[in-house]
Amino acid sequence: MSTEELPPRESMEFDVVIVGAGPSGLSAAIRLKQLNADLNVVVVEKGSEVGAHILSGAVIDPAGLDKLVPDWREDADCPLKTQVKDDRFFWMTGAGAIKLPNFIMPPLMHNHHCYIGSLGNVCRWLARKAEALGVEIYPGFAAAEVLYDEDGKVKGIATGDMGIGRDGKPKDSFTRGMELLGKYTLFAEGARGSLTKQLIGKFALDAKSEPPKFGIGLKEVWQIDPAKHQKGLIQHSFGWPLDMKTGGGSFLYHYDDNLVAVGFVVHLNYDDPYLSPFDEFQRFKTHPAVRGTFEGAKRLAYGARAITEGGYQSVPKLSFPGGALIGCAAGFVNVPRIKGVHNAMGTGMLAAEHVAAAISADRANDELVEYENAWRTSSVGKDLFLVRNVKPLWSKFGTVLGVALGGFDMWCNTLFGASLFGTQSHAKPDRATLDPARQHTPKAYPKPDGKISFDKLSSVFLSNTNHEEDQPVHLKVTDMNLQKTSEHDVFAGPSNRYCPAGVYEWIEEGSGPRFQINAQNCVHCKTCDVKDPNGNITWVPPEGGGGPNYEAM
Repeated sequence: MSTEELPPRESMEFDVVIVGAGPSGLSAAIRLKQLNADLNVVVVEKGSEVGAHILSGAVIDPAGLDKLVPDWREDADCPLKTQVKDDRFFWMTGAGAIKLPNFIMPPLMHNHHCYIGSLGNVCRWLARKAEALGVEIYPGFAAAEVLYDEDGKVKGIATGDMGIGRDGKPKDSFTRGMELLGKYTLFAEGARGSLTKQLIGKFALDAKSEPPKFGIGLKEVWQIDPAKHQKGLIQHSFGWPLDMKTGGGSFLYHYDDNLVAVGFVVHLNYDDPYLSPFDEFQRFKTHPAVRGTFEGAKRLAYGARAITEGGYQSVPKLSFPGGALIGCAAGFVNVPRIKGVHNAMGTGMLAAEHVAAAISADRANDELVEYENAWRTSSVGKDLFLVRNVKPLWSKFGTVLGVALGGFDMWCNTLFGASLFGTQSHAKPDRATLDPARQHTPKAYPKPDGKISFDKLSSVFLSNTNHEEDQPVHLKVTDMNLQKTSEHDVFAGPSNRYCPAGVYEWIEEGSGPRFQINAQNCVHCKTCDVKDPNGNITWVPPEGGGGPNYEAM
């Protein structure tokens, strides 16, 4: 049965369709119902349940929650229970850790008003709030296609067909996807959303913005010895194990009942094709100042996710006929603060307010220019503007000088409302930053000990990742010959190293190297969609419900 022979999709009509049940999408849904209880709002989520694909540090600035659910602190069901009590920042060397005094940090970097917890559990809690207001939430259904009317305006989305075999043909279990139609559609897919990419291209939303920038964040959750647990302690670091021209750093958060979230972020504009973010993370945990926390402890969970890092300069135009981008789909992470949840919620609420106003004025499927015009003067825009130069200065001048200049710039913006650097540019996209392999030396990473450090496959096991095996591979290589002649021959196969889940392998055979894709391992981090040196790999949604099943990340 060809695509043309497939039966027509059934359709459902709503006032507002929201793609993605993360903090931004759920905040938009809740705010819409708060403003107008009669609105029909639907949220479609590709994870098997709300929270299954959510991964964040997370130290959460409560500004968004305070606005959306003012009494959340009194809600016994809210999973955020641990407030930051001790906030430390370290410069790491190979043998030691130098604590930086808090007084040199600009006020916006202080975290004592923030809360530590699982963003996945926060989203589950928000989903219950949304459903109590009458929002319909459909987990396990991936938004696979943007639908347009005859004038080219967005009119909704279609969920992916289920039961397609690896050969592309319908199986006996085949079920056609649904069309979800709305007066407005909000895209809250998170970093590097597949439909968001299409919309940015179709409507040239990035015509006046800097290239998007990304990092990869890797995270584990551990249960540690109660004698070592310091509830409310958060630590951040930069420096070792990365070299001085590679951006990134670590986080380590003590929260709840003897839990520690430990993670590592590597900026994806690195130039060494032999660098492995996963192995740098494992190496970090062996540092003398860190290792003791995890000795005798139990690793409970693992995951990874691309992070938007472009900030103020890289935010594309947010509105287009029939819809808008919200949250990390557009990129509102505050890089030096390592926080984006408050801004994701903020843009979700801001978009919802303009959608509700438009519908009350009997508008539909037009462009929400009011939302686009409002975000830069909102709390979100102000938050990002103060730190707009931190990432480009770090990238241009390296960790030592770049971080110092970024700190100086934040102080100038905070005290005087101006920057000596103006607004710096990001130069080129992350896929264009790799050097040919001949300019670097292969790295010999330490073998994991199975106690503090681990390999990729045992880590993926902890992510509870699962995909239907008999389905088309959701990692699309446009030109397999280019993958061989460039990604392999020139760059020495960096996909095997930048992927944190062991998805990509180059297997040497008698006829030459063969590119193998272990799609069932994919944790949906989307790093390959960002870092492939030729932009030759495209991530698309697999069958709904596939991917990681994070329990409390």
